[in-house]
Amino acid sequence: MEIRQLEALVAISEHHTFSKAADALGTVQSNISSRVARLEGELASELVERSTGRLTESGAVVVERARRILAELAAIASDVSELNADIRGEVSLGMIGTAGRWIVPLLLRALKSEYPHIRLRITEGTNSVIEPQLVSGQLDLAVLAWPIEAPELSETDLFSEDLVLIVEKTHPLGNHESVSFHDLAPFELLLPYPGTPLRREIDDASFAQGVTLRPLIELDGLRTIASLTFDGHGASILPATMLTPHLRVTFAGIPIEGIAQRRVCLARRRFGFPAAPVRAIGALLSDVVASATSAPAGIYLS
Repeated sequence: MEIRQLEALVAISEHHTFSKAADALGTVQSNISSRVARLEGELASELVERSTGRLTESGAVVVERARRILAELAAIASDVSELNADIRGEVSLGMIGTAGRWIVPLLLRALKSEYPHIRLRITEGTNSVIEPQLVSGQLDLAVLAWPIEAPELSETDLFSEDLVLIVEKTHPLGNHESVSFHDLAPFELLLPYPGTPLRREIDDASFAQGVTLRPLIELDGLRTIASLTFDGHGASILPATMLTPHLRVTFAGIPIEGIAQRRVCLARRRFGFPAAPVRAIGALLSDVVASATSAPAGIYLS
């Protein structure tokens, strides 16, 4: 089994065709086809459906391990560079949107001065999107909302943030200093999708007060919920950081009685030894958050 064969299969899984995989690896399609065919021969199993370019069940299993193997190989050069005090490499970081808005600028400024030779790639999404990519090795680290579901991942607290009712000031609740879930019961709300971390926080708090909230719509994406709220489609329960200063002219962020702050964590895979650039970015991210002097209102550092 050759490294080039594993690289070819991973490229097909990411680009979905033999020709695009060849372009990504700087070779021709015939080379990709022959590498995959030899790998299939060694494993005595079809790995790619030729008609669709999709991985078979066996192919998906091989790709999951191949990513880890290729990551370990890349880490060798990175670890050697660390010994020379010149860490180089690429780090893929997942990030929930509410965290990225204030963390990424801090991280980029520190990266330029501390590790100028590390290339950082950031993928934004929800826990449900980012967690599987972190488990599979497509991402090296991730900033996620607690709780983290995948048992393959461990987490370290970074900060917590207030959850508030975001509503137009003309709304019947818009001039309240705080609200209870009983106050919210008569109104339809834009809510996160059931089972997502934020929705569990909301449901746990509302059920404790004997209230079942009425969803106008349920979405797995806080940015979309915020956009709908700010476009006038209804009130929502979101992290306080979603209400930026220029929106406070029209909208209010009202504290909700009995709801816990949302915890935000740095997640990484439990097993394996991270490459030097990954270790460096993990430590740098924790440092810039812990020492931040410009965290938005409603953010509480761990």
